[in-house]
Amino acid sequence: MKAFTYERVNTPAEAAASAGRTPHAKFIAGGTNLLDLMKLEIEAPLHLIDINTLALDKIEQTPEGGLRIGALVRNTDLAADERVRRDYAVLSRALLAGASGQLRNQATTAGNLLQRTRCPYFYDTNQPCNKRLPGSGCAALEGFSRQHAVVGTSKACIATHPSDMAVAMRLLDAVVETVRPDGQKRAIPIAQFYRAPGTTPHIETDLAPGELITAVTLPAPLGGSHIYRKVRDRASYAFALVSVAAIVQQDGSGRVALGGVAHQPWRREDADAAMAQGAQAVYDRLFAEAQPTHENAFKLTLAKRTLASVLAEARA
Repeated sequence: MKAFTYERVNTPAEAAASAGRTPHAKFIAGGTNLLDLMKLEIEAPLHLIDINTLALDKIEQTPEGGLRIGALVRNTDLAADERVRRDYAVLSRALLAGASGQLRNQATTAGNLLQRTRCPYFYDTNQPCNKRLPGSGCAALEGFSRQHAVVGTSKACIATHPSDMAVAMRLLDAVVETVRPDGQKRAIPIAQFYRAPGTTPHIETDLAPGELITAVTLPAPLGGSHIYRKVRDRASYAFALVSVAAIVQQDGSGRVALGGVAHQPWRREDADAAMAQGAQAVYDRLFAEAQPTHENAFKLTLAKRTLASVLAEARA
């Protein structure tokens, strides 16, 4: 691990301002992903800004009837919150499907959204990876790609986003609240938060340098059947091959988002509009532009069957 300086701050604005004026600075909270990447020298921040003392660990009701979840709310506490379990069950179930109990006790809401891909070529510094070293190439394109994305990819990157929580947040139309180094605040719909890989897969979100996530806001509850189904190689502590998050109403309408298949939580509004037509119609719209590799083409069949199973369960 390379040497770095360390700082504690008192307010979100102070944290963002410090990051804005300090080259190669990173925020640290739970550290469940960042510290691993620092040990491997994939991330090498020169300055760490500890935000754990900030008052960003509350879950509060909004005037619109939704919830405002502080950036430092731990995954365990969010999954166990009575309001989340009652009104946003898909979020609670997605959180409990991720990582392990020990990691959920430490991991934060903002950190979960920002965790980086678990592509093995990203973690292997002897291999080319455009996310790790822009312009070096993508070893996964001609390498072992069983875990990789089948839709929304580019010639520069076929990595997937690892978060379960983010899939549920995308389904719920969450909004990410931030503060910039100049003190200005922003609200970013999660549909616009993640960037397509394109030719710059190392730029993963819409956050500007030094911009700090302060909260995630959920709209008023939707009701209906909430389901999160995660298919993986083992029953726990494994990332999704395919995951399906769905909210289905009694009339058959609803919405669906998938994990494990793209660079970000994968949702298309035209697929939501086809819910009443059945799982095949939804699948056709979700994967209309799929470009699987030889090794991960099975994900398309797996996604189709998992989607059909989830929708059948919800309607029953």
